Amino acid sequence: MTHRHIVCDPDKCIGCQLCEYICSATKEGEFDTLRSRIRNVRIEPTVMLSVSCRNCEDAPCVVACPRDALSQRPDIGTIRVDADRCNGCGWCVSACEFGAILLNPRTKKVAMCDLCADNTEPQCVIYCPKEALSLATPEEVAQKSRRQVVARLLQELL
Repeated sequence: MTHRHIVCDPDKCIGCQLCEYICSATKEGEFDTLRSRIRNVRIEPTVMLSVSCRNCEDAPCVVACPRDALSQRPDIGTIRVDADRCNGCGWCVSACEFGAILLNPRTKKVAMCDLCADNTEPQCVIYCPKEALSLATPEEVAQKSRRQVVARLLQELL
């Protein structure tokens, strides 16, 4: 079973950072992009992309944690952080190949996207003004990429 995660369409993302502000307001009660669980990243001068936890199968961050502070929900794949066990060592941060784990500067504990578990849908997806964010599995993302490649090939042939 593969888990859904937030996917950003770089063709739609304008880098407004509203996803970061909505996330920090929802999770931390203040508008502070440093406390957001989603990151807006500039890849090229004109390409923006938002990155959050991928809810990896057999998540490397969970395996890397020496204090067993991280656990993964088997049903939806989100990673839970036990704040009492987390000492902010950062091993999970190093293990994440997507750079999706936040070390909260105030609490010195890690945090990551839990798909807004307290809400019906991730708030960043709801409030993205360009609808650049959505939920998808890795297979859905790969299928969309394959369709786009085929469409481009067909355009070149015609």
